[in-house]
Amino acid sequence: MTRFFVTALLLSSSTLWAQNGPYTLNAKLAGTKSPAKAYLRYMEGSTAKMDSAQLQNGVFSFKGTVDNPTQATLFVDKLGTGFSRTRPIATTTVYLEPGTITVTSPDSLDNAVVSGTPLNADYQKLTIMLKPTSEKMSQLMKEYRALTPEQRKNKEIEESLDKRYEVIEADQKKVKAQFIKENPKSLVSLNTLQRYDYTPEYAEVGPMFDGLSDALKNSKDGQEYAKQLASVKATSIGAMAPEFTQADTAGKAVALSSFRGKYVLVDFWASWCGPCRAENPNVVKNFHQYKDKNFTVLGVSLDRPNAKEAWLKAIHKDGLDWTQVSDLKFWDNEVAKQYGIRSIPQNFLIGPDGKIVAKNVRGEELGKKLNEFLVAKP
Repeated sequence: MTRFFVTALLLSSSTLWAQNGPYTLNAKLAGTKSPAKAYLRYMEGSTAKMDSAQLQNGVFSFKGTVDNPTQATLFVDKLGTGFSRTRPIATTTVYLEPGTITVTSPDSLDNAVVSGTPLNADYQKLTIMLKPTSEKMSQLMKEYRALTPEQRKNKEIEESLDKRYEVIEADQKKVKAQFIKENPKSLVSLNTLQRYDYTPEYAEVGPMFDGLSDALKNSKDGQEYAKQLASVKATSIGAMAPEFTQADTAGKAVALSSFRGKYVLVDFWASWCGPCRAENPNVVKNFHQYKDKNFTVLGVSLDRPNAKEAWLKAIHKDGLDWTQVSDLKFWDNEVAKQYGIRSIPQNFLIGPDGKIVAKNVRGEELGKKLNEFLVAKP
């Protein structure tokens, strides 16, 4: 399911200009009792930090000091058995900034209201604006989880869920764009723009970034996002695909320009990426269908350091009979950074002249697009 399943978890923090000082986070979740435990996760530079607190009659607190306003995630585990990524745990976003932050709820963290400081007030405003679409998305996910394995394989059900997901996602984007436009000085706006879309289009996000205050754009995070925008712009449809060279499975250097004269699908994936592996049979099918029509695939793997064997095994198991390259640097893959890749799978269809003619075409859309360029095109 192209848009419904392919998501990425972006739990990163953000900082702005110097607003350092102590903070206190006081929380009261009336319906959450012992042995529940709370966790506060945030980034300090490039290091992930985690603090914890035991709930006493639904009450807990955190204290600390921040050098800059920092976005954090607050978790509450009702079982109190320890933080886990493998089972559902209630979460909410808070901004750590100087002052007293208050988190209150009549029951659980799911319905918490965060207040007390300017950025948390801004984020609460965004949360309220998004509530109608968030509830629709939650209902959609609930329906999906209730499906049997057989129903999840049903094409009609899949397409129906996918269409509903796309409608809700589009509505969420409208709300986020409105908030960003109305709050050009808020760090929340920059953070919202950073997470606006896993595969952003420059024509959409570029003007929103331009509308932010100079202070935001010149901040550390603003400058980092500007670099991402440059990559997005450089890989827009119609642009010349950025040249790159990377080693193949045998260590031989392979340049993108060596495929000039052919249609080539530059496919970003990894052996550890479930959605990528699920899409591979579709890429294999289209590769064999069109490989004799001036078409090929160039795989770029984001496999981890020291994981070459896993990469090679995945290539063999999935039957990927085309050129594969990687520097085995995980998300720091040089080509991935050059192309602004923040989630996978992603792909770019490049024409014989080296220009990008399509992006992120998967499922049936890949076959349709290849037919358009390789068969139907006069």
